[in-house]
Amino acid sequence: MSPARIVLLTALAMLAFAGNSLLCRIALKQTAIDAASFTTIRLISGALMLGLLLRWRGRSAVVGGNWPSAFALFVYTAGFSFAYVRLSAATGALLLFGAVQATMIGYGVWRGERLARLQLAGFLLALGGLVGLMLPGLAAPPLVSALLMLGAGLAWGIYSLRGKGAGDPTQVTAGNFLRAVPITAALSLLMVNELSIDRAGVGYAVLSGALTSGLGYAIWYQALPALKATQAAIVQLSVPVLAAVGGIVLLGEPISWRMALASGAILGGIALVILEKRQTNAISGKTDGLKD
Repeated sequence: MSPARIVLLTALAMLAFAGNSLLCRIALKQTAIDAASFTTIRLISGALMLGLLLRWRGRSAVVGGNWPSAFALFVYTAGFSFAYVRLSAATGALLLFGAVQATMIGYGVWRGERLARLQLAGFLLALGGLVGLMLPGLAAPPLVSALLMLGAGLAWGIYSLRGKGAGDPTQVTAGNFLRAVPITAALSLLMVNELSIDRAGVGYAVLSGALTSGLGYAIWYQALPALKATQAAIVQLSVPVLAAVGGIVLLGEPISWRMALASGAILGGIALVILEKRQTNAISGKTDGLKD
């Protein structure tokens, strides 16, 4: 896969992830839909969209995916929805992707990966920008909601790591969505007394499932094999920034110089990580050429 294609796929995936935070928060804040129904409609819509895509390609969704990954997907989507009942878009994205990056970096280090000096500087710059953006002026989030979002981030990190080298990314993602449907249907049945649905809420759930979830995850699964676990974690630091910008436009959150400076630090730190990898690869290629 060419570097340009990797960058494009990664950028589209990050936009989709940020869109999920915004769609979920808007639905649960501004419509009557309950969290369990949002989760169920989101997963069903994602499964249908991916199934249609595979049918167009002449492939089957049934043979892809596996039950452990499907369960991780369910835990992520359910925790995500219930957490956003009380969390703001920015706080939720911070907790979610903080947990995701911790999971993936921890896995990478456990497998023997190490950050080069410039990569470490880029990571610290990005993390500092994230802290500077999110923490000052924010009240402590509700404990239960925060724990739910941290659990969702852990599950998404596991789901992403399980996707590396798992086969055709769209087929795998479709199979996992399909397997997650009966699990989330059981959740909705257990919470039938809390059932609340309206047209707008269903519309946001369908958009979240079909576009920013189903297609977004398929895109991410295509980019993921070309990224190290540490790089995949670091690049996701851009998602809270994108979610915060979306919150300004869609939820009326104010913009400030702090937002602009923190965004520059986060995106600049990510660029350092990516550029260091490319430079290392180039040097390695030259060395191999001299040995020949």
